[in-house]
Amino acid sequence: MYIEHITTEGDRWDLLAWRYYRDVAQIQKLIEANPTAPISETLPSGLTLLIPVIEQAETQSIEELPPWKR
Repeated sequence: MYIEHITTEGDRWDLLAWRYYRDVAQIQKLIEANPTAPISETLPSGLTLLIPVIEQAETQSIEELPPWKR
């Protein structure tokens, strides 16, 4: 399952990873899902990217998460 994201001026891979996953380490998932997108400092505006939906573990309650992930 994917979410479509249309880039705007200033979008970057790391910012998209943070926006959708709250984890910049997920950049690789975004890049792999969009093999034709440029690997550059900033992305061109108007580009349609596929954002993979990642299921979160249902066993963790919000109280168990560190404050920066709530």
